[in-house]
Amino acid sequence: MKIACVQMDIAFGQPDLNFQQAAGYMEEAVRNGAETIVLPEMWNTGYALTELEALADSTNRTLDFLVRFAKEHNVNIVGGSVSTKKQGGFYNTMYVVNNSGELVSEYDKAHRFGLMDEHIHLEEGSGLGTFELDGTVCGGVICYDIRFPEWIRAQALNGAKVVFVPAEWPEARIDHWRILLQARAIENQCFIVAVNRVGSDPKNEFGGSSMVIAPWGEIRLDMQKQEGIGYADIDLSEVEEVRKRIPVFADRRDPLYDSFKKID
Repeated sequence: MKIACVQMDIAFGQPDLNFQQAAGYMEEAVRNGAETIVLPEMWNTGYALTELEALADSTNRTLDFLVRFAKEHNVNIVGGSVSTKKQGGFYNTMYVVNNSGELVSEYDKAHRFGLMDEHIHLEEGSGLGTFELDGTVCGGVICYDIRFPEWIRAQALNGAKVVFVPAEWPEARIDHWRILLQARAIENQCFIVAVNRVGSDPKNEFGGSSMVIAPWGEIRLDMQKQEGIGYADIDLSEVEEVRKRIPVFADRRDPLYDSFKKID
């Protein structure tokens, strides 16, 4: 699977400009043979959370755009995430569209990040976020979700061999980003494809460092703070090879873990 990671600077509160920029990068990725394109978190608006009433996608603009592009170019798209208005509230939503133009996942961010006021402006999701691309079970989480290892483990236990992580992760904690992503890859023996933004908004500077990490923990792509597209070819057979090498999943003891669960 040849993956294109779009590490872009997002124009704060300017969806039209962001759609234009994303389309340009996606067209470039297709020209370079990408089979799966991955966008960053909240790429349509940035963290303009106080302006969601006017800016959030309430008309399926994003989904229609991704479906048309995927079908026209025969490419899978992990559509990062976008701000959406649905079900009477605002959500941070990841759309995944396969190369036939079919929506295969609609995941709303499960864990809201209080330091960026998500708990004030956004509703929390509850779906697991697993899906299939080209016959491979994948998972999708968004940014802050990676601080909850049990969430990514749940996806791995449901068959995920690749976990996609779009983000707007600030520069101030970029060391956490890098360490957590490697840990999630190693402990779940899966590929991690993480796409962060670069640039800044009125409150934050963002750290880039979009990465592709193999199941043994090797970093196969590290974009540092370079704006643009990074490419990585991943061999999915590595997942089974690593899982045979150290049989973590076979050695799990679910009854033991359940016996120590906290009871409220």
